[in-house]
Amino acid sequence: MHHGNHYYGHAQVLAGYCGLDPDDPPRIEGYLQHGWNVLDGLGGGTPYAPGSPIFVWSERTRRRAWSMGRPLATVTGAPFLYLLRSESDRADEGEREGTIWYPFHGWEGQQVSGDHLRLIDEITATEAGPVTFCLYWNEYRDDRIRAAYEHAGRVVCHGYRGYMRRQTDARFLHKQLAELRRHRRVASNRLSTAILYGAVAGCAPAVYGDPMHLAGEDTPTAERIRREWPELHGTGPDPDRARAVALAELGDGHLASPAELRAILGWPS
Repeated sequence: MHHGNHYYGHAQVLAGYCGLDPDDPPRIEGYLQHGWNVLDGLGGGTPYAPGSPIFVWSERTRRRAWSMGRPLATVTGAPFLYLLRSESDRADEGEREGTIWYPFHGWEGQQVSGDHLRLIDEITATEAGPVTFCLYWNEYRDDRIRAAYEHAGRVVCHGYRGYMRRQTDARFLHKQLAELRRHRRVASNRLSTAILYGAVAGCAPAVYGDPMHLAGEDTPTAERIRREWPELHGTGPDPDRARAVALAELGDGHLASPAELRAILGWPS
């Protein structure tokens, strides 16, 4: 099992959906897409054993994988959608308030650079209600960055995504879903996985502000994202159009039943 299959507790979420032990998910026979991207689902630099299947979130991603020489791609839908299906009867019916804001972040291999104070000023000038800033673990561990956001509002972190199957917060997606359900809006300075999740979880999405820079990033790809998904950009996109786009990118309509998903992933019945 590629260790990325455990990122954000994805394997655990799918195991629970399939009626298996979420604390001890079986080996996934292949590579599971762990985040939204505009490549083949695996992302640049992911070690790949030729001939291994990959499980992608959407039909659009499957077509890109095929065009990049990886025909063994199967559309399964995003684990987050399986979590939504599993917890559909647990949705908080309380009134939503304010915005949860996800600043663009770095990771172990690449750091993001930009003016966080300037971004915070733009956020507080734009958002009408209270703002919760959700920092990725990489920035949350930076005392200077975290303090800047703490000065402007509530700060949370959904947990550590894990690495080499160590320190994975298996409840990452559960925490994220709970936070999204308490907010009216979800926003970021880059279109990202969190924005798609928020849109399908009932938040009005927005993407605005300084996009910042990721060390060594492919600039044309970043520009292409802003150009290709205009429905999700701006301070107030149409929520219905944005949600339709998010559902398509996450693979709505392709979710398998528990029995089907066990067969697809090579898990015991």
